[in-house]
Amino acid sequence: MKVEIHGKSVAYSSGSGHPEHNAPAIYFLHGAGMDHTVWVMQARYFARHGYRVMALDLPGHGKSDGPALDNVDALADWLYGVIGATRSGADSVTLVGHSMGTLVCLSLAARYPDLADKLVLLGTSAPMPVADVLLNAAQDNDHAAIDMANTWSHGQRSLLGASDNPGTSNLHMGERLLERMGDDVYFKDFSACNGFSTEHYDAIHTPTLIITGDQDKMTPPRAGTAVADMLMNSRLMHLQGCGHLMMSEQPNQVLDAMSAFVLT
Repeated sequence: MKVEIHGKSVAYSSGSGHPEHNAPAIYFLHGAGMDHTVWVMQARYFARHGYRVMALDLPGHGKSDGPALDNVDALADWLYGVIGATRSGADSVTLVGHSMGTLVCLSLAARYPDLADKLVLLGTSAPMPVADVLLNAAQDNDHAAIDMANTWSHGQRSLLGASDNPGTSNLHMGERLLERMGDDVYFKDFSACNGFSTEHYDAIHTPTLIITGDQDKMTPPRAGTAVADMLMNSRLMHLQGCGHLMMSEQPNQVLDAMSAFVLT
């Protein structure tokens, strides 16, 4: 689905829901180089529990108009505009982010503290440094950037071909998804992550669930724990045997944790 905001087309999935006018709203933000399709299971679940779902394609990703943005605060300002135009009569807003998307959530919560009622952060780190070898490959639009990030984003079971979704390969699906992005998108995304800082933010009091994977090489568990310590009202969930792309590697565990936090 699409909505036009300030002359730009914003693509999203509603989870095939039919929410009431005043239904609570939940917004999903994907990570670097990805799009809304990483949230299929979660979007459908919350749509069927009465939520106004918007699993968004960030600017320049998926089917949303570009250009891609290389600054997290600019992405958060974009999200602020999207929420203002689409929340309808919702009396509560939940933000869910993965990887780069978690930084957008943190920026919005810090600078617009009255907007979000809950945050869910999957695979987060603040700051979120990017290795020079990965940043340089992305700048050159070299497929090596996809190869590195996709490999580092998966736990051991996925690297060996195992999947909780029969007949699928998490590793190969991740690669195909990243290969769909346009030139320079990965570099802009990684630049946004690499340049992120919380030094200019006020304390964040929004209730927050942080989910980490013990085999996450992109945002190690200690990084998620540090974010939890930084926030004023947070709880942690650690997934065993799970890498960075936890929505595909352990979809049921992720959804159980999210629903227990969001629906209460």
